[in-house]
Amino acid sequence: MKKVFLCLTLVLALPLLARAETWNGVPFVDSNCFAKVKADPDSHTRECALACAKSGFGIIASDGTFLKFDASGNKKALALLKETSKKDHLRVTVTGKRNADTIEVDSIKLD
Repeated sequence: MKKVFLCLTLVLALPLLARAETWNGVPFVDSNCFAKVKADPDSHTRECALACAKSGFGIIASDGTFLKFDASGNKKALALLKETSKKDHLRVTVTGKRNADTIEVDSIKLD
């Protein structure tokens, strides 16, 4: 009985381990341009990001790695880019769940 209870507790606790994280004020770039703009992401323009939108989007984490967005996050990011008049210095706050090098985006907003 104790083993069943322990197993059931672990199964129910697993979703709690996948908590949402928030990345504040991080550079926002398209996948195509990440390597080119990694050293100076604030120089990356909205126009370029829109032109490279098919490659997908993501953020440059504090450790310099690129975390790409899931499909839903890419749609949210594209809508955000289309709405803004900012020309560069594209920094965002993203909330979502990280799964390896991908973020399942819950929300994204320009800073």
